[in-house]
Amino acid sequence: MIKVIAKNYIKKDKIEEVLQATKELIEATVKEEGCIKYEMYQDIKDESILTMMEEWESMDALKNHSNSEHYRRIVPIIGEYSEKAAETNLYKKVI
Repeated sequence: MIKVIAKNYIKKDKIEEVLQATKELIEATVKEEGCIKYEMYQDIKDESILTMMEEWESMDALKNHSNSEHYRRIVPIIGEYSEKAAETNLYKKVI
């Protein structure tokens, strides 16, 4: 199992646009083979920090997601509306 935490720093005036785009991304992604969980969270102290928390059955499933039409179309929009580059970490369970 692979977990992904992708922390995005969104321009304050673009938060709603990113949330709308992310909604479409989530709706398509949760239907993908190997997707266990795909959710967006907003920081309580700073609403411009939106973090995607993902859970995948395997690296292959994650790779397939990264090559999907909806990912390749929507993720660049999120990047365009960001203050700085996202911080993305991939995790595997060890204990």
